[in-house]
This record gives sequence, structure tokens and C-alpha cells, in this order.
Amino acid sequence: MFTDPQPLFIFQFALSLLVFGLIARQYLEPWLARLPLVHALSPLLYFHAFRYVGASFMSPSVIDPSVPGSFTIPGTIGDLLAAFLALASLWALRGGSRWALPLLWVFNLVGTLDFINAIYQGLQVGLPHYQLGATWFIITLYVPALLVVHLLIFRLLLTRSSELSVTGRGLKAREPL
Repeated sequence: MFTDPQPLFIFQFALSLLVFGLIARQYLEPWLARLPLVHALSPLLYFHAFRYVGASFMSPSVIDPSVPGSFTIPGTIGDLLAAFLALASLWALRGGSRWALPLLWVFNLVGTLDFINAIYQGLQVGLPHYQLGATWFIITLYVPALLVVHLLIFRLLLTRSSELSVTGRGLKAREPL
């Protein structure tokens, strides 16, 4: 039994980040490269639409009620905002809206910054020392997967956004050469 849970917590988070990074590199990136950008981004956005699960940090029946609000409140708001922005981005992208690219950038920046803030706040409050219940796995398994997906989205936006063109009617996928 560990007397200090923080090293185990950090180890599990880091190992999950590594494993999801390897999966992304070996399997997701080659698969996404074969898809038109709209279709490559869609499953990544759907994955983030489940970020409402982070609201479980507000439930005292799920997490130790003594976890400071300086962690739970911003984390919950950030996750809910990211889930909403992921769905709005998906809707705009699939609907061909001229707002799709700006929404994608806003979603990805807000979602990534939310995680950076949550990681920082979690370390500040000593989060692994609280009774986290199932939320332990949200943080050490799901969050690393979501971070890797954020990186995939950044990569797609930086390298392939030219595949989309804004017309007078909205966003249109360019025909392949």
C-alpha cells in the first residue's frame, strides 16, 4: 500500500499519456490521414462531447466533498464548456458553417487550457490525497486520452485546414487533386 498516492497518480497519468500517444501515432494518425478533414475531425470532436462526465467532480457522492472548490468548480465549468464547444464545432463543421474553423480553434484552445489549469490546480490542492473514487480513473485514464486527441486536432488544424475553403455560403470541402 502506498502511503503517498501522488507518485502512483502521476505515474498512471504519465503512462496513460504515453500509451494513448502511441496508439494515436501508430493507428489514429494513419487512419485520419486517409479521411477528408471534416470526417477526420468528427470522431475526435464526438470523443470530447463526453466531457460533461467531468461534472461528476461536483457530486459529493462521487468525490470527497472536502476537495476544494478551487479545483472542482473551474474544472466542472471548463469541462462543460469544452463539451458544448465540441458539439458546436461538430455541428458547424458538419453543416458547412463559415464559423467551423474559428469554433474548432476556440474549442481546442479552451479545452487544452482547461486541462492545463486542472492539472495545475490538482497539484496545488494535493488532489491524489483525497478520496476520488471513480474520478481517479477520469483523471488518470480519460484526461490523458483527451489530451492526445487535442494534440491530434491541433495537428490537423495546422497541417490540413487548407482542405476547407470558406465560400459565400459557408465552409466547403475542397475537392482532392
